[in-house]
Amino acid sequence: MIRAAEFFEWDAGEAMRTYGRVIPAARGHKFSVHHQPIGVVAAFSPRNFPMSQPARKIAGALASGCSIILKAADETPAGAVHIAKAFEDAGLPPGVLNLVFGEPAEISGHLIPQDPVRLVAFTGSTAVGRHLTTLASQHMTSVLMELGGHAPVIVCDDTDVQTAGDCSSVRKMRNAGQVCTSPTRFFAHESIFENYATTFVERAAATVVENGMDQNVEMGPLANDRRVPALTEMVEDAREKGAMIATGGVKHGDKGYFVQPTVLLNVPDNARIMQEEPFGPVAVINPVSLLDDAIDMANSVPFGLAGYAFTNRADYIDRLIDEVEDGNLSINRLEASMPETPFGGVKSSGYGREGGTEGLDN
Repeated sequence: MIRAAEFFEWDAGEAMRTYGRVIPAARGHKFSVHHQPIGVVAAFSPRNFPMSQPARKIAGALASGCSIILKAADETPAGAVHIAKAFEDAGLPPGVLNLVFGEPAEISGHLIPQDPVRLVAFTGSTAVGRHLTTLASQHMTSVLMELGGHAPVIVCDDTDVQTAGDCSSVRKMRNAGQVCTSPTRFFAHESIFENYATTFVERAAATVVENGMDQNVEMGPLANDRRVPALTEMVEDAREKGAMIATGGVKHGDKGYFVQPTVLLNVPDNARIMQEEPFGPVAVINPVSLLDDAIDMANSVPFGLAGYAFTNRADYIDRLIDEVEDGNLSINRLEASMPETPFGGVKSSGYGREGGTEGLDN
């Protein structure tokens, strides 16, 4: 809820700074640049952050002078409903913010071909993003796509192993790993691999898994029953191909959609989890001998949404910034997105940016 409010606060302020510019020209000529609202936005937000994801879409549209039709997630409707009600209570004119629920394919199939719709803004899977982009291209409609990731974490030999291990484990289990920017593929230098992996595993095993509404609980359930067998199959595939299950790997308890925090070590490249985002509380930790190897492994997937690293060396940081193929790279902290920073992916993780001074350009 606080994060949602921060998006509104930032974009409201940024709305007053959408400057145009005057371009120097020869005598008798005048060149000027004006920013104008693109038009109606058809937006689609996912279930995993039911307040902040609708807020980011709504804030960007309203701050740039656009009306918006938001299709929020049916599984988590309350957040979007409360936001819409707040704007209604504040006096937003009817028709500026519109909220719909229902079958996603029917809604997108109806909205995107409409002439007034000039932008499709979507956060979700790469497969669905490609489908919506194809549909939008048939009508020359712009798109803003924030799609799936498979975030790497490069742990260099000079880092504080205890701090990095604890931070990595806690962040991996945030929202039960159901985050598109969730750190998943950890590449630790071989000189610190054992200590880092031990620290990570011990912290993961100590994670309190229960009802997320209860106090002191650190991790709740997965979103639906489909995710439990999907994760189990992915972990079993890695084990069959030689990976070591250091902790977890099975369902937690006999009720609900709970899965144990799981850590896999020494996972071979041909395991599914090395190429497919688990979207759950499963981490891969592999040793690397050189920074070159770590960067190559980080870039070895078709996704590039968020990336992370732990190091205190300036030369390492320069290389990571230049060479890691991610839309957002964080050093020594596992936070990929804030209201004041532009957020979005490269490669199959989409294009366009939300947030920051760049966020309203779309």
